[in-house]
Amino acid sequence: MKLIILDRDGVINFDSDAYIKSPAEWQPIPGSLQAIARLNQQGYRVAVATNQAAISRGLFDMKMLCAIHHKLHQSAQAVSARIDAIFYCPHAAEEQCDCRKPRPGMLLAIGKRFGVALQNVPMVGDSLRDLQAAIQVGAAPYLVMTGKGEKTLATGGLPPGTQIFDDLAAMVDRLLHAEQALPAAAEVARSASGKKKQP
Repeated sequence: MKLIILDRDGVINFDSDAYIKSPAEWQPIPGSLQAIARLNQQGYRVAVATNQAAISRGLFDMKMLCAIHHKLHQSAQAVSARIDAIFYCPHAAEEQCDCRKPRPGMLLAIGKRFGVALQNVPMVGDSLRDLQAAIQVGAAPYLVMTGKGEKTLATGGLPPGTQIFDDLAAMVDRLLHAEQALPAAAEVARSASGKKKQP
Protein backbone atom coordinates (compact mmCIF):
# COMPACT_ATOMS: atom_id res chain seq x y z
CA MET A 1 0.00 0.00 0.00
CA LYS A 2 1.14 3.51 -0.83
CA LEU A 3 0.32 6.09 1.83
CA ILE A 4 0.76 9.86 2.05
CA ILE A 5 0.01 12.03 5.09
CA LEU A 6 -1.11 15.64 4.70
CA ASP A 7 -1.51 18.46 7.15
CA ARG A 8 -4.86 20.19 6.59
CA ASP A 9 -4.77 23.96 7.12
CA GLY A 10 -2.23 25.62 4.85
CA VAL A 11 -1.75 22.48 2.73
CA ILE A 12 -5.20 21.45 1.50
CA ASN A 13 -7.10 24.61 2.41
CA PHE A 14 -6.25 28.22 3.16
CA ASP A 15 -5.09 28.79 6.74
CA SER A 16 -6.21 31.46 9.19
CA ASP A 17 -4.52 32.84 12.31
CA ALA A 18 -8.02 32.95 13.80
CA TYR A 19 -8.57 29.23 13.04
CA ILE A 20 -10.97 27.69 10.51
CA LYS A 21 -14.14 27.69 12.60
CA SER A 22 -16.92 26.83 10.14
CA PRO A 23 -17.53 25.17 6.77
CA ALA A 24 -17.87 28.64 5.21
CA GLU A 25 -14.32 29.48 6.32
CA TRP A 26 -12.93 26.26 4.85
CA GLN A 27 -11.74 27.07 1.32
CA PRO A 28 -9.46 24.75 -0.70
CA ILE A 29 -6.17 26.03 -2.07
CA PRO A 30 -6.45 25.98 -5.88
CA GLY A 31 -5.17 22.68 -7.24
CA SER A 32 -4.90 20.90 -3.89
CA LEU A 33 -7.94 18.64 -4.27
CA GLN A 34 -7.02 17.85 -7.87
CA ALA A 35 -3.56 16.85 -6.62
CA ILE A 36 -5.18 14.44 -4.17
CA ALA A 37 -7.21 12.98 -7.05
CA ARG A 38 -3.96 12.33 -8.94
CA LEU A 39 -2.55 10.56 -5.89
CA ASN A 40 -5.68 8.39 -5.68
CA GLN A 41 -5.36 7.49 -9.36
CA GLN A 42 -1.84 6.23 -8.72
CA GLY A 43 -2.92 4.01 -5.84
CA TYR A 44 -2.18 6.28 -2.89
CA ARG A 45 -4.21 6.22 0.32
CA VAL A 46 -4.47 9.76 1.66
CA ALA A 47 -4.59 10.52 5.39
CA VAL A 48 -4.89 13.93 7.01
CA ALA A 49 -3.22 14.75 10.33
CA THR A 50 -4.37 18.08 11.77
CA ASN A 51 -3.92 19.91 15.07
CA GLN A 52 -7.23 21.49 16.11
CA ALA A 53 -6.52 23.27 19.39
CA ALA A 54 -9.52 25.54 18.78
CA ILE A 55 -11.71 22.72 20.13
CA SER A 56 -9.90 22.77 23.48
CA ARG A 57 -10.09 26.57 23.49
CA GLY A 58 -13.87 26.45 23.02
CA LEU A 59 -13.92 28.25 19.66
CA PHE A 60 -16.02 25.48 18.14
CA ASP A 61 -17.18 21.99 19.06
CA MET A 62 -16.87 18.50 17.61
CA LYS A 63 -20.13 18.90 15.68
CA MET A 64 -18.67 21.89 13.85
CA LEU A 65 -15.39 20.07 13.16
CA CYS A 66 -17.40 17.22 11.61
CA ALA A 67 -19.28 19.74 9.47
CA ILE A 68 -15.99 21.25 8.25
CA HIS A 69 -14.66 17.82 7.38
CA HIS A 70 -17.92 16.93 5.65
CA LYS A 71 -17.33 19.90 3.35
CA LEU A 72 -13.75 18.73 2.79
CA HIS A 73 -14.96 15.27 1.76
CA GLN A 74 -17.71 16.65 -0.46
CA SER A 75 -15.34 19.09 -2.15
CA ALA A 76 -12.85 16.29 -2.75
CA GLN A 77 -15.50 13.99 -4.20
CA ALA A 78 -16.59 16.76 -6.60
CA VAL A 79 -13.20 16.46 -8.34
CA SER A 80 -12.98 12.65 -8.01
CA ALA A 81 -10.60 12.86 -5.04
CA ARG A 82 -10.78 10.77 -1.88
CA ILE A 83 -9.54 11.42 1.66
CA ASP A 84 -9.26 8.00 3.29
CA ALA A 85 -9.01 9.18 6.90
CA ILE A 86 -8.79 12.38 8.93
CA PHE A 87 -6.96 12.25 12.23
CA TYR A 88 -7.08 15.29 14.51
CA CYS A 89 -5.75 16.41 17.86
CA PRO A 90 -8.26 18.54 19.81
CA HIS A 91 -5.81 19.53 22.56
CA ALA A 92 -4.03 22.82 23.24
CA ALA A 93 -0.24 22.82 23.43
CA GLU A 94 -0.24 23.29 27.21
CA GLU A 95 -2.10 19.99 27.66
CA GLN A 96 1.09 18.12 26.68
CA CYS A 97 -0.73 15.32 24.88
CA ASP A 98 1.03 12.72 22.73
CA CYS A 99 -1.08 13.34 19.63
CA ARG A 100 -0.43 17.02 18.99
CA LYS A 101 2.27 17.58 16.37
CA PRO A 102 5.30 17.84 16.70
CA ARG A 103 4.77 14.79 18.90
CA PRO A 104 4.38 11.61 16.83
CA GLY A 105 1.22 10.09 18.31
CA MET A 106 -1.14 11.09 15.51
CA LEU A 107 1.18 9.79 12.79
CA LEU A 108 1.75 6.54 14.68
CA ALA A 109 -2.02 6.10 14.90
CA ILE A 110 -2.27 6.58 11.13
CA GLY A 111 0.41 3.95 10.54
CA LYS A 112 -1.44 1.54 12.82
CA ARG A 113 -4.79 2.20 11.13
CA PHE A 114 -3.41 1.43 7.68
CA GLY A 115 -0.98 -1.27 8.78
CA VAL A 116 1.90 0.60 7.18
CA ALA A 117 5.45 1.21 8.40
CA LEU A 118 5.98 4.97 8.18
CA GLN A 119 9.59 4.82 7.00
CA ASN A 120 9.86 7.18 4.01
CA VAL A 121 6.10 7.78 3.84
CA PRO A 122 5.64 11.35 2.52
CA MET A 123 4.40 13.82 5.13
CA VAL A 124 3.42 17.23 3.73
CA GLY A 125 3.08 20.26 5.96
CA ASP A 126 3.48 24.02 6.13
CA SER A 127 4.87 24.29 9.66
CA LEU A 128 7.97 23.08 11.46
CA ARG A 129 5.94 20.90 13.79
CA ASP A 130 4.62 18.90 10.81
CA LEU A 131 8.18 18.20 9.67
CA GLN A 132 9.38 17.38 13.19
CA ALA A 133 6.58 14.86 13.64
CA ALA A 134 7.51 13.27 10.32
CA ILE A 135 11.16 12.87 11.29
CA GLN A 136 10.27 11.20 14.60
CA VAL A 137 8.49 8.35 12.82
CA GLY A 138 10.92 8.04 9.90
CA ALA A 139 8.58 9.66 7.38
CA ALA A 140 9.88 11.89 4.57
CA PRO A 141 9.29 15.60 5.34
CA TYR A 142 7.92 17.91 2.63
CA LEU A 143 7.37 21.64 3.18
CA VAL A 144 4.95 23.64 1.03
CA MET A 145 5.07 27.42 0.72
CA THR A 146 1.32 27.84 1.16
CA GLY A 147 -0.12 28.60 4.59
CA LYS A 148 2.70 29.23 7.05
CA GLY A 149 5.28 27.69 4.71
CA GLU A 150 7.18 30.86 3.79
CA LYS A 151 7.45 31.87 7.46
CA THR A 152 8.58 28.35 8.36
CA LEU A 153 11.30 28.43 5.71
CA ALA A 154 12.47 31.89 6.78
CA THR A 155 12.66 30.83 10.44
CA GLY A 156 14.91 27.91 9.53
CA GLY A 157 15.76 24.79 11.47
CA LEU A 158 14.18 22.44 8.94
CA PRO A 159 14.95 18.74 9.46
CA PRO A 160 17.69 17.36 7.20
CA GLY A 161 16.32 16.10 3.91
CA THR A 162 13.25 18.33 3.89
CA GLN A 163 12.08 18.92 0.31
CA ILE A 164 10.42 22.25 -0.47
CA PHE A 165 7.66 22.94 -3.00
CA ASP A 166 5.41 25.86 -3.91
CA ASP A 167 2.25 23.96 -3.04
CA LEU A 168 0.71 20.51 -2.75
CA ALA A 169 0.08 20.30 -6.50
CA ALA A 170 3.77 20.86 -7.26
CA MET A 171 4.83 18.33 -4.63
CA VAL A 172 2.49 15.68 -6.03
CA ASP A 173 3.65 16.34 -9.59
CA ARG A 174 7.26 15.74 -8.55
CA LEU A 175 6.42 12.68 -6.45
CA LEU A 176 4.47 10.97 -9.23
CA HIS A 177 6.99 11.93 -11.91
CA ALA A 178 9.78 10.37 -9.83
CA GLU A 179 7.74 7.18 -9.41
CA GLN A 180 7.11 6.92 -13.14
CA ALA A 181 10.80 7.47 -13.87
CA LEU A 182 11.89 4.53 -11.69
CA PRO A 183 10.55 1.70 -13.89
CA ALA A 184 12.00 3.36 -16.99
CA ALA A 185 15.40 3.68 -15.34
CA ALA A 186 15.28 0.05 -14.20
CA GLU A 187 14.44 -1.09 -17.73
CA VAL A 188 17.37 0.88 -19.13
CA ALA A 189 19.67 -0.70 -16.55
CA ARG A 190 18.43 -4.21 -17.37
CA SER A 191 18.88 -3.57 -21.07
CA ALA A 192 22.41 -2.30 -20.56
CA SER A 193 23.25 -5.28 -18.35
CA GLY A 194 21.94 -7.68 -21.01
CA LYS A 195 24.07 -6.11 -23.71
CA LYS A 196 27.21 -6.44 -21.58
CA LYS A 197 26.61 -10.17 -21.14
CA GLN A 198 26.42 -10.81 -24.89
CA PRO A 199 29.64 -12.36 -26.37
